[in-house]
Amino acid sequence: MKVHRIAGVLLLFVANLCLADVVTVKNLRMWRAPDHTRLVLDLSRPVEHRLFTLDDPDRLVIDLQNAKLFGSLPSLDLSGPYLRRVRTGTQQDRAIRIVLDLKRKVRPRTFVLTPNRIYGHRLVIDLYAKESSVDAVPKDYTPPPRARSAKIVVAIDAGHGGEDPGSVGRIGTREKAITLKVARELRKLIEWDSGMRPIMVRKGDYYLSLRRRIAAARGHQADVFVSIHADAFPNRKVRGSSVYALSPRGASNEEARWLANKENAADLIGGVSLRDKDDLLAKVILDLQMTDTVSKSLELGQDVLRELGKIGPTHRKRVQQAGFVVLKSPDIPSILVETAFLSNPKEERLLRKAKHRRRIANAIYQGIKRYFRRHPVRATTAQADVEYVVRSGDSLSAIAVRYGTSIARLKRANNLNGNTIRVGQKLRIPVNDVGG
Repeated sequence: MKVHRIAGVLLLFVANLCLADVVTVKNLRMWRAPDHTRLVLDLSRPVEHRLFTLDDPDRLVIDLQNAKLFGSLPSLDLSGPYLRRVRTGTQQDRAIRIVLDLKRKVRPRTFVLTPNRIYGHRLVIDLYAKESSVDAVPKDYTPPPRARSAKIVVAIDAGHGGEDPGSVGRIGTREKAITLKVARELRKLIEWDSGMRPIMVRKGDYYLSLRRRIAAARGHQADVFVSIHADAFPNRKVRGSSVYALSPRGASNEEARWLANKENAADLIGGVSLRDKDDLLAKVILDLQMTDTVSKSLELGQDVLRELGKIGPTHRKRVQQAGFVVLKSPDIPSILVETAFLSNPKEERLLRKAKHRRRIANAIYQGIKRYFRRHPVRATTAQADVEYVVRSGDSLSAIAVRYGTSIARLKRANNLNGNTIRVGQKLRIPVNDVGG
């Protein structure tokens, strides 16, 4: 009898161990960006998974090994371009199968994320159009030279977004929400200015890679780039606005990146190409370009910091320098504005007020105006359309991103009925349409 009891206890212990290893799928969330849709599964721990596609009808299947659902998955907004329906089922060996019924063929990508301040373990499924490139930004992300108006083009980058909340305040204020609200206020001010045109890098609650943010600014041939953030620090008493420009080390690293890809790089906005230069000359050109851009960034940053100082304390009296990726455009003066400290309870409450966000936006706007009084923008003459020769690995969507135009415009300009292109094919890039 005692032997049976011991055996029973051992079986129960083994069963509990097996159950402890089971991954619980706790939730499903979705974010829609302009070029892809992101699905995120919240998990109790990392999971082994397998992904494959099926045709007739188009489906994407995700098998999660040794997993179980915690209740049913929430309903999703299926009005987007990819998803028709989401189904779940149980497979053998304690596996869960999630089936995405699709409206069109997709190019999927999956990866796992480790826990952060907001979320635990996650499995991410990104859905791109079949004809598009999964890479966030082509290696050659420099736009071609094009005609531009006399208006000052300001690229406004709301930091973080989507699955990346940024800093979180004590009462739950998320940096990604604050930065987007300040960015929208800044856009309004610039729209009202007849001499300026705003470009919103992130228009909604979705994630954009840092390189993609640079590409968006360069694709619209921006004159300045302003990235908006809200800082956090363990000491809750720390407060005040800060402004950053690129550090010398960050500039050097970016020069190395451009030199490594100079054979694929299009002209810089200044009209200088690296393609036909030897390494030494290309390095000298880039060094001069980056030095000038960083110098102008520091000027722009100091103008903005001076205006921010009129509405509240500043954390530093001078512009700071750091190697932030979003500041690494070699030919666009770029700054990162830390509007306040979300970790400071008083500043968190201020950032939640629309009136204070408008004051911050106005300070940034006034700083930009102050800078351009010393650096006026002049219109250039219109240039002819660009001829592009298709290379291996190119797609219409990648070429469209590279030249700041759209797939539809490329197809119209080249009388294309479909999305298929071949290596060696010559495409006409409608330069005068770019950025419109």
